[in-house]
Amino acid sequence: MAAVTAQDSTVRLLEQAVAYGLGCVDQVPPGGLRLPTPCRGWNLDALLCHLYESVCALREAAEYGEVALLPAAGPPADPVAAVRGGAVALLESWQARACPEVSIGGMAVPGATVAFIGVVELAVHGWDIAQACGSPRPIPVPLALAILRRAPMITGGADLFAAPVPVSPLACPGDRLVALLGRTP
Repeated sequence: MAAVTAQDSTVRLLEQAVAYGLGCVDQVPPGGLRLPTPCRGWNLDALLCHLYESVCALREAAEYGEVALLPAAGPPADPVAAVRGGAVALLESWQARACPEVSIGGMAVPGATVAFIGVVELAVHGWDIAQACGSPRPIPVPLALAILRRAPMITGGADLFAAPVPVSPLACPGDRLVALLGRTP
């Protein structure tokens, strides 16, 4: 029996994050792109475009072993459809290719770390999308716990998300996760 690698377990988390994120994207109402999100100063259109850029970069990492520092294309005409298609293609890319290292700006980063960034992006921004749509969907407990266990990877000094907000130690894992990344659950 083959050993499960860090990348294999991260791809399984990516499967969960894509399923959750797509469920949240399905909540976007027609004409809802101007709705405000929990991300200060962003509406759904800006958030979906950001998520699409992230998904494209992460797919690029799986397919080519490197990520360009600037987006290859402009914002999509239909960001909801773009995120849906992009998330599915991202998952297929990571399932099909073991990418031990990814070059980002000339620096080698473990492929499992890059895929994990996709897990966080899809889970947390999925939560943001659901909140904006008035259809809150908690991040599934197993997914939130898996992300929280690796929290130092995403909170170790990088300004990827907003500063943490206080939350009760009794809060559910999904609420603790979004609070850690600057959202008020």
